[in-house]
Amino acid sequence: MPHTWDPDALSPADAVRQLADGNVRFREGRPLHEARAFSADLASKPQRPLAIVLGCSDSRTPVEVLFDQGFGDLFVVRIAGNVVAPSVVGSIEFAASQFGTRLVVVLGHTRCGAIAATVHAIRTGNGPESRNIRSITDRIGPHIEAAVRAAPAADDPGFLRTLMRENVRASVHHLRHGSRILEELVLAGRVAVVAADYELETGRVEFLDGA
Repeated sequence: MPHTWDPDALSPADAVRQLADGNVRFREGRPLHEARAFSADLASKPQRPLAIVLGCSDSRTPVEVLFDQGFGDLFVVRIAGNVVAPSVVGSIEFAASQFGTRLVVVLGHTRCGAIAATVHAIRTGNGPESRNIRSITDRIGPHIEAAVRAAPAADDPGFLRTLMRENVRASVHHLRHGSRILEELVLAGRVAVVAADYELETGRVEFLDGA
């Protein structure tokens, strides 16, 4: 039976606050989890992460570090461009239905290479030679193509960040409405799926759309 209710689970709002507080500690250089030593006790403890995070694979965006969280605190799925593929949905469904976690965060970031590659493909008509890489840009393209074609000469970081946020919001929408399990949990008020972006230049995470 899926574990969809945990009376001790943080509410989505409390989980967002805990992540935001951790990000402040990270930016200010006073992390609580700077020393992450091995602990055998973790093997026998059940998973009760405070949040599920879908992030980008970019090596500069280590999710546990930038939220200053330790072992067992976050269930993290990372894929280039934080795109929503079937295996990603399945991973998030598993965590949301088994662990009682009530918050899902889709986290994009500035200077995202997957966004830049998709913009290049849209403008030139030449996608990546690798069909595997193209499977990523093809998932991002429909969400940003109209904006790219409306501003074909815009390459400034602000415009690329706008595109990144649109892609993040599209992933949020997909998780909310493209999965029966997640949609039912959201409608029941058990789970919230929210958007956020990480600013590489400052280390700041901003939760979007009033999260």
